[in-house]
Amino acid sequence: MTGEGKSSSGLRGRLDGPVLTMWAKHDRDSDGWLPLWRHMEDSAAVAGLLWDTWLPAGVRRLIASALPGGEQDARRLAVWLAGVHDIGKATPAFACQVDQLANRMDAQGLKMRSQQSMGPDRRIAPHGLAGQALLGEWLQERHGWTVKQTGQFTVVVGGHHGVPPEPGQIAALHKHGQLLRTPGPGRAEWRRVQDELLDACADEYGVRDRLDEWRSVKLPQPVQVLLTALVIVADWVASNADLFPYFPQDVARSSEERVAAAWRGLDLPAPWCPDDPEGDAQQLFASRFGLPPGAKVRPVQEAAVELARTMDEPGLMVIEAPMGEGKTEAALAVAEIFAARSGAGGVLFALPTMATGNAMFPRLLDWLKRLPGAEDARYSVLLAHSKAALNEDFAELMRESGHRIVAVDVDAPEQPGWRPSDKTRSAPAELVAHAWLRGRKKAMLSSFVAGTVDQLLFAGLKSRHLAMRHLAVAGKVVVIDEAHAYDTYMSVYLDRVLSWLGAYRVPVVVLSATLPAGRRRELVEAYAGGKAAAARSATEFEAVGEARAYPLLTAVSPGGEPVLASPEASARGTDVVLERIDDGLDVLADRLTDELDGGGCVLVVRNTVRRVLETAQALRARFGDENVTVAHSCFIDVDRAAKDADLLKRFGPPGKAENRPTGPRIVVASQVAEQSLDVDFDLLVTDLCPVDLLLQRMGRLHRHQRGEGQNERPERLRRARCLVTGVDWTADVPAPVRGSVAVYGAHMLLRSAAALLPHFEETHSRPVRLPGDISPLVQTAYADGPAGPESWAPAMTEAFEQYERHCADQAGRAAVFRLEEAGRDGKPLFGWVAAGVGDADDTRTGRAQVRDSRESLEVVVVQQRADGSLTTVPWLAPDRHGNPLAGLELSRDQVPPTRTARAAASCGLRLPIQFSYADVMDRAIEELEGLYVPAWQVKDSHWLSGQLILALDEDCQTRLAGFSLRYSESDGLEVTSA
Repeated sequence: MTGEGKSSSGLRGRLDGPVLTMWAKHDRDSDGWLPLWRHMEDSAAVAGLLWDTWLPAGVRRLIASALPGGEQDARRLAVWLAGVHDIGKATPAFACQVDQLANRMDAQGLKMRSQQSMGPDRRIAPHGLAGQALLGEWLQERHGWTVKQTGQFTVVVGGHHGVPPEPGQIAALHKHGQLLRTPGPGRAEWRRVQDELLDACADEYGVRDRLDEWRSVKLPQPVQVLLTALVIVADWVASNADLFPYFPQDVARSSEERVAAAWRGLDLPAPWCPDDPEGDAQQLFASRFGLPPGAKVRPVQEAAVELARTMDEPGLMVIEAPMGEGKTEAALAVAEIFAARSGAGGVLFALPTMATGNAMFPRLLDWLKRLPGAEDARYSVLLAHSKAALNEDFAELMRESGHRIVAVDVDAPEQPGWRPSDKTRSAPAELVAHAWLRGRKKAMLSSFVAGTVDQLLFAGLKSRHLAMRHLAVAGKVVVIDEAHAYDTYMSVYLDRVLSWLGAYRVPVVVLSATLPAGRRRELVEAYAGGKAAAARSATEFEAVGEARAYPLLTAVSPGGEPVLASPEASARGTDVVLERIDDGLDVLADRLTDELDGGGCVLVVRNTVRRVLETAQALRARFGDENVTVAHSCFIDVDRAAKDADLLKRFGPPGKAENRPTGPRIVVASQVAEQSLDVDFDLLVTDLCPVDLLLQRMGRLHRHQRGEGQNERPERLRRARCLVTGVDWTADVPAPVRGSVAVYGAHMLLRSAAALLPHFEETHSRPVRLPGDISPLVQTAYADGPAGPESWAPAMTEAFEQYERHCADQAGRAAVFRLEEAGRDGKPLFGWVAAGVGDADDTRTGRAQVRDSRESLEVVVVQQRADGSLTTVPWLAPDRHGNPLAGLELSRDQVPPTRTARAAASCGLRLPIQFSYADVMDRAIEELEGLYVPAWQVKDSHWLSGQLILALDEDCQTRLAGFSLRYSESDGLEVTSA
């Protein structure tokens, strides 16, 4: 049987004899199979369709720029490489795996030993590597190429399963030629059919006449990566048996009919192809963001639009502006202009946390609905973090997405059943609005993505299928929000990713309210190209690092010179009076008693959860439980979301908040109050922290105008004041509390105290003027020179030395798995991700790779009744349709109903740092094994498969790894030593 199908045109028409018995796919259940020629033809056809209708124009242009025939050459090359990608299956090492198919080939003269007799040596020739060797040999012996010329092309074949071969693997295969062709009389027949396939592909896909000219090409490494990724996508689509049925199940039809039917079934949305928006900035913002009548675009927004339109070529733009200046809207407006000019096919909005990602997602959707042509357009959209499926906006998109197509990497090894001790456990699968793009390796290919910055940083981490992550970002405009929030460890990855984005000519917008000048220069140099930047006049980039204007726009095109612009800030500003107060719960309670005598709303920000809970307990004793609310990271997901919603409802902007409290009301929060929440308080009390974060906290103080001269606030609180505590201010050198030092380090806390000192002076103090003082304070705190009084110098020096050691340690550990910069043109990608981390995903190990954090344990919290049965926790509110979610039984004998399982999954909780130490984590996992439920570890258990289950008793308490855990809806998780 040869699986000839309905016609013998196309690739099939160029083949005859034994080659038709070679196989590519086999289904053990149905015994169906797919001939090798058919899969090669399917893959080439899919690659052509992907090129024509799905790949963003900017990606096509970049590949085309490396070839003498431009885009026509580029398309030919992509289709041909997709066609030959599985030539390594035309070897005895692969073909021996299915006895009946191997016997059929053997009968046609393609002799081979059995899989068993080949033994472990067969692993030396995985079919990707074997294909790379065969294609290289064919180019050298049939077309006169040299070894150096072939590698940059053949590595696409060698790396199509996610990892480009390493030199040692290539050398080992050369010593085992019997794996490519069986020695003896049959060797010539193997060689003949391999050449027959490669010759047929060269003729069918129009490259034979181009090979001589391509010998002089030097493919840039970014182009090699993109071609590899395109071939991977084509292979995955063509390997989907739902779309491309195996024989004999497939109906008799032509190759064209087969591909057309599959493409209709796949129904991939086309990339975004915006036109350059018409009109000035005012018109653009009015149409995209629904500005109310009379509202004017802000100067920063207007300047960003102008700069985006006048840059020589879209590149990197850094927007530094105060909180509340509309940086997000500016970024989206710039993204639209950059996409129109560059050919980008989408936007990736990278944010520091899941909470900020969730907050951004509906704003992204609203913007998409307002884009021209949006009514008729179909865009693939993704919320990219491990708990995206619990977001209601995203879940609604999923419900509306229609048909399901199951597609996997069918040549990958099967995964064993998960156990709690498995460190490669994935969080719940990322979901996207288009069904085929659901898989964890494909999801980032969606056109519009909002998610955590980890998803971007993974592009700088040596990992399997890294080419797919690069294709995902290479076709988009990338927006990086809160750039000041990333420490040295994350910055090592971010800088390397920026260097690759510059090499791909990807437009990037970086947003920050409080960016140190030195960090600004590092970002610009990384994108412009470290080597290129070093070769230019140092003064070009010195100006970037020395600029003190604020607001400030900095722009640079790939390989270009930086441009600076300094628009005005909007007219509204706030003067904040700073005051030091002693650290002590009684001191704080007494002070707030005085301050809230006439009512008012206070935000108290602590640097650790422990201090949050201790403070809340003391203030409740003074003000009553109902008047003190806590917010921190140790709440289950559904409670955390409810907390955020309640804060916005009560303390949000005028016109949106309902029933803002008039009497004394206190919110005690951790760092969760720094980002994403548009909340407004009358008074701020905060632990000392790095000055950029302190300014972020100040952004929650008098954030909105409430009456003429703030006369709608309590009389005593009409002037914005910030009380700074968490420090022994009476010491010779300020001594921050131990928890703050553990979080931020003494160096940054003392630098912050020094920068703020002029605003603390009792006799000559002046308020912090926002936004005018933002940049001076940040640049002073992050400058290299001395700071503070002379008497502080010894302590400052010691703290700085500790800080330098810490930064060096962070950078050194981050560099272990960091991707190298793009190499010279023509250098093959051999060993590109060697010594990497395997798969980089939203696992507890994956996230720890790009953040300087210990591995954390994440659990799903349920309740265990006295009879041992499990239920969802008892305080869950009904869903939006009124269906109850609290106290639903979770059967251990079968997969719970979808609503029940989703309700349980919404109670995810990341355990605090006590459980991140290796011995404690191992003990905790061992104990959690006691609630391992095999019935939940199946394919249809989307919500609970692979989850660690933490069961609370009926008093909402339990013990784990030597700690006592208590959970309450009001205070979250409390951990004490047992």
